[in-house]
Amino acid sequence: MAISGVILLGFIVFHLLGNLKVYLGPEDINEYGEALRDLGGHLAPRTHLLWIMRLGLTAAFAIHIHAAFSLAFENRRKGGEVGYQTQREYLVASYASRTMIWSGIIVLLFIAYHLADLTWGWTNPDFVRGDIYHNMVESFSRLPVAAIYIVANVALGFHIYHGAWSLFQSIGVNNPRFNQWRKWFAQAFAVAIVVGNVLFPIMVVAGVIE
Repeated sequence: MAISGVILLGFIVFHLLGNLKVYLGPEDINEYGEALRDLGGHLAPRTHLLWIMRLGLTAAFAIHIHAAFSLAFENRRKGGEVGYQTQREYLVASYASRTMIWSGIIVLLFIAYHLADLTWGWTNPDFVRGDIYHNMVESFSRLPVAAIYIVANVALGFHIYHGAWSLFQSIGVNNPRFNQWRKWFAQAFAVAIVVGNVLFPIMVVAGVIE
């Protein structure tokens, strides 16, 4: 759970940083997308390294889901014994920890929609392959789509808040002297990701990105 979580959190950070290029204009973010497809230059066929990264990310995602359901099943099977998840809820009995499974399901559904919307273009009638800027603007210009992205990223924020907090416990860093620092880190991390992501649809709707 912890290792796959670190991989996924790392992807979320770099995904956000890459998307920030949208504020620099169409040329910059589209060149960024092209650079991802050309990873490796002449040392590897086009898109091969990108697909290796995608497969690794997919594996981490599958492992994370499997670990989550396995732990939930194990705790329920023990029937009241103090297990992995229960211990965490005693340590941080927060709304985020109590709704991890639901926020995870929302995020899972959102990822499927996000891929269909901005990667494959199935739900975006004005989709242009390779034109990241155009696709983001056309997608977020639709208010229901913008609302979906905002709500889903709020759910993601709750999920990664508890994930970032409990990550330290998983790797053995669990001491009262560090718990407040862990809480601040998890809060700051979650807020930064949520604000960064929800600003994209908000800025498109507001006409700042057009």
